[in-house]
Amino acid sequence: MNVAVVGTGYVGLVTGTCLAETGNTVTCVDIKSEIVERLNAGHIHIYEPGLEELVQKNRAAGRLSFTTDLAAAAKNARLIFVAVPTPELPSGHVGMQYVNKVVDDIAALFRHATPGKAGDRVLVLKSTVPPGTNRMVTDRLAAAGCAHVSVASNPEFLKEGAAIEDFMVPDRVVVGVRHPAVGAALRELYQPYVTADRPLVEMTPESAEMTKYAANALLATKISFINEVADLCDLTGADINLVRKGIGHDQRIGFQFLAPGPGYGGSCFPKDVKGLIAVARRLGMTLRVAEAVDAANDVQKEVLLAKIHRHFDGKLAGKTFAVWGLAFKPKTDDIRESPALTLIDGLLVAGAKVKACDPQARANVEKIYKDTICYANDPMDALHGADALVLVTEWPEFRGPDFAEVKRRLKSPVIFDGRNLFAPNESAVRELGFSYYGIGRGN
Repeated sequence: MNVAVVGTGYVGLVTGTCLAETGNTVTCVDIKSEIVERLNAGHIHIYEPGLEELVQKNRAAGRLSFTTDLAAAAKNARLIFVAVPTPELPSGHVGMQYVNKVVDDIAALFRHATPGKAGDRVLVLKSTVPPGTNRMVTDRLAAAGCAHVSVASNPEFLKEGAAIEDFMVPDRVVVGVRHPAVGAALRELYQPYVTADRPLVEMTPESAEMTKYAANALLATKISFINEVADLCDLTGADINLVRKGIGHDQRIGFQFLAPGPGYGGSCFPKDVKGLIAVARRLGMTLRVAEAVDAANDVQKEVLLAKIHRHFDGKLAGKTFAVWGLAFKPKTDDIRESPALTLIDGLLVAGAKVKACDPQARANVEKIYKDTICYANDPMDALHGADALVLVTEWPEFRGPDFAEVKRRLKSPVIFDGRNLFAPNESAVRELGFSYYGIGRGN
């Protein structure tokens, strides 16, 4: 099938590349010529494990190309995916300016085209958009003389760091359509990826849009819940790792998204929870659970800083902290809403210095902080002269350090473990003389 993908961020680039991998002819569009040039040279502008190799493979096979020319990409495409940013506005609502621009450009391209059958040309909304967007886009196209372009909703469920596997072996594929022929076109496209156990779930566009928000809000709820339980464990002497085992083996609960930490971040959960709240408010409804989840996460992002203040009696001025992990999660360079940034901001306000290390996110952090903080390419190098180690992101590279060497390099043997990564070694760490603070470890 001939496919165009508008937008080459995490979602668009993964979508286009994976569709090319199963034999489709895909053209990805981006307005930034420097990104297109880089992609056409076989190099990607984001970090996603395995993606660059897959881009190179499909470019060489002639199935994948990149351009700034939307008209050329869309001309012969049966399916045109919209995978552009939908940024959070100060009000919590979702910014639709980039989606609307693509819709208007598509309308201008096909306004005078000969109308075909439903499903012959489909605009597929892959960007995360509020419920009702599909209807709005359909009406916008019709008003521009493009009622013959069908509109489908196809929300993404890709985890950064595992996006290729999530696309190629999905739990499910959700599509929202109004016409059987549009559903048939999407079933044909996704046939290589779905099975009886991993189905394509067809529904109304409004239901598909709501499914995306509901899924992310529910996962965020699990995170905020276990984080609050972990904070209570610190006050009661309970151990959250044991509590997790006690509740996770209940099949109704499970273990996924029940790992405590310094709050959730990234491009999806914070924005989507706030977006769902904003949709409800616009309709005169209060989502009490979602609002509590959002508020709890804001508080949780301060938990590491609070532990640091307590240990040092609030006297952080002039002290240096080694921060391991800057991305909001491992296996990505994405720092959007990262808890590490909240921590760094708090340390700098308190007059402390920061020496940071991350396997992939350093360049993105340098754009924000420049020389306000120091950077290390090796995690052990970040420890020299630091008053404490603060682990924020659970990269595999940080999992098993030589704690005797860590102690030798630090000015004082203190570890703040925001992911309980070192919890299995806690006894050995304490025997070396470290003050060790985890999340929900009863201390």
